[in-house]
Amino acid sequence: MAKSFKSYNPVTNKVIGTYPIQLDKEVDQIVARARVASPKWVNLGFSGRKKTLLAWSNYIIRNIEEVASLISLETGKPLSDARLEVSIAVSNIGWAARHAEDVMRTSHRAPGALMANMSATVERSPVGVVGVIGPWNYPIFTPVGSIAYALAAGNTVVFKPSEYTPGVGVWLEKSFSSVAPFADIFTTITGLGQTGAALCNSAIDKLSFTGSTRTAKLVAAACATNMIPVVLECGGKDPVIVASDANIDRAVDATIWSAMANSGQSCIGAERVYVDKKVASVFISKAVELAKAINAGAPGEGNYGPATMPSQIDVIASHIRAAIKDGGKFAYGSTKSVQAPFVQPVILVDVPESSVAVREETFGPIIIINTVENMQEAIELSNSSRYGLGANVWSKRQGKKIASQLQCGMVAINSTFSFAAISAVPFGGVKDSGYGRVHGPEGLLEYTFARTVVRTRFNLPINFLSFKRRAKDDRLVIKATKLLKGRLG
Repeated sequence: MAKSFKSYNPVTNKVIGTYPIQLDKEVDQIVARARVASPKWVNLGFSGRKKTLLAWSNYIIRNIEEVASLISLETGKPLSDARLEVSIAVSNIGWAARHAEDVMRTSHRAPGALMANMSATVERSPVGVVGVIGPWNYPIFTPVGSIAYALAAGNTVVFKPSEYTPGVGVWLEKSFSSVAPFADIFTTITGLGQTGAALCNSAIDKLSFTGSTRTAKLVAAACATNMIPVVLECGGKDPVIVASDANIDRAVDATIWSAMANSGQSCIGAERVYVDKKVASVFISKAVELAKAINAGAPGEGNYGPATMPSQIDVIASHIRAAIKDGGKFAYGSTKSVQAPFVQPVILVDVPESSVAVREETFGPIIIINTVENMQEAIELSNSSRYGLGANVWSKRQGKKIASQLQCGMVAINSTFSFAAISAVPFGGVKDSGYGRVHGPEGLLEYTFARTVVRTRFNLPINFLSFKRRAKDDRLVIKATKLLKGRLG
């Protein structure tokens, strides 16, 4: 009898769906079918793939209420947030479809003086079959950031959604299948951790993973056994830097939204704030005032929803306790703010940098605000984290200067989350936040490999790459090297 698992509504804990647990043999078969479909998908060319992807995008747009409702049901997030997520996902599909040909266009390289008779080009080709393991916090936006770009580059895709949001993953496959020219271009597999492991161990050509840093290291290790390259989008402990010349009202509004939206379940959500001492008191006061107007609740009732993954409640509660034990203070909220499955807004101040609450990802509607003497201190504290995903800088005059010194993959100046909503720019981090990029030209190139092609245009009277090379030929090379200062290539 086939094994299955249940999907639950995180607000009511009621069962909303039952899905098969697909294991090694079945996953291998699905990957094999994707392998067979791969050449046909490549042969459609950029125009054929573009047509299919834009048709998929249009299908999602026409059915946005259906999929947004499903996202809200499986994650507990407000329907308006789910709609926004779908809209940004659709934008990524369209961008990838429209720009793949230009980004992957064959490039011509100068062959240099010594090889002047050669034509040198670099082609980009799809890797083949791409595996994607997606998260539950943004179950359509995040995986589509890999799926759409991999497909546009000419790859077939096998997608394993989170066990907390399998319905969204299945819906994505069904929606694509409704416009696909043939089967097995994009397939969804469902299951628990073993299913993800089976995908890592299957005959895929590349894997894109989004999830915790701890799991990412296990995924990378599993894929390394078969020399499968990976794209890893992991956790973050994103800092917000607030300079004395910042627009405080805008900074507060954006920071509290960034920290609390989606119940704080955003890898690029604000988790720690470093605010200049000159404006710290007014920033904290306004933050508390805004937090008082926000509450967690079921869709249609709260500004944000529950903790989608029940076990995260314990992590959030432990970080709050650690912050207070280590010397931090509540500016708003208390330990009683944790009311499973909901967590009401919590603002902590003066939490020591050594506290686990500052060092580790909380992934909840908690914000830590610490005062700094100057922007140099803010930069140093921001960079002291083992994470390096995103950051936000608030300053009217110093934004670019501060941003250029931050050790992270993305920075928003006088805004928040904006880099995630612009399809043309790469998304990803450094350090323990992962490596590789999705979105933009870099996101397309991630799912390709470079092929160098060098062709002889005409023959030279001297062949340097031969056992027939003469002593006078060597002298000529040395003379040219000295004359051109080594610029032969």
